Amino acid sequence: MDELDAILGYRFKNRTLLLTALSHSSFANENKSSGLVSNERLEFLGDSVLGQVVSSHLYLSFPRMSEGQMTRLRAELVCEQSLFEVAKVLELGKYIRLGKGEELSGGRRRGSILADAVEAIIAAMYLEGGLPPAKRFIDRFILAGLDTMETRALSDYKTALQEHIQRRSGQTLSYELLSESGPDHNKRFTMRVRLNGRPIGTGTGHTKKEAEQCAAKNGLEKLSG
Repeated sequence: MDELDAILGYRFKNRTLLLTALSHSSFANENKSSGLVSNERLEFLGDSVLGQVVSSHLYLSFPRMSEGQMTRLRAELVCEQSLFEVAKVLELGKYIRLGKGEELSGGRRRGSILADAVEAIIAAMYLEGGLPPAKRFIDRFILAGLDTMETRALSDYKTALQEHIQRRSGQTLSYELLSESGPDHNKRFTMRVRLNGRPIGTGTGHTKKEAEQCAAKNGLEKLSG
């Protein structure tokens, strides 16, 4: 446990709380007679704490980011795959307490189990030390890769354009291929985006999706200008 404390960057005074955060339901079910409980309730709380910290960070750090962009970015930050990657960095698989069947079936490497344990640990920190230690953990291990994700979220111009035109009812967008050129290994596509049938932007890219994003960016700039 001392080793795990060092990895987490937080020393638990209540060791039982940490052990509960590491206890999968399969382990708890096999040890019911000893009064053990699983980390499921902690996972529930940890999910809420994580969502609150991430939402607050996005709101305060990116005042020009739209609700839709913040929603997409938050979802990417708190999704199972993201938390699984955190668990791998922390090597949580070494510390999870599993039932015999789950152990034999590879539970120490299962994404859902490890992601749930990350949320349970966040909750355990919150219950023992309040929001500050939980926030420090989230800042260090979950929000650390935000710059790359932010760029990706902000570059989703098709979604941004769709959200922009939905402010008024009865608006529809459509995309059409204007041209395709170049050899197979270096194709160039030009797409046009129409609003209610009226051309509002064009864009070029090496794939149709890339060209659509460029066309949406062009259209968004014209509508917002």
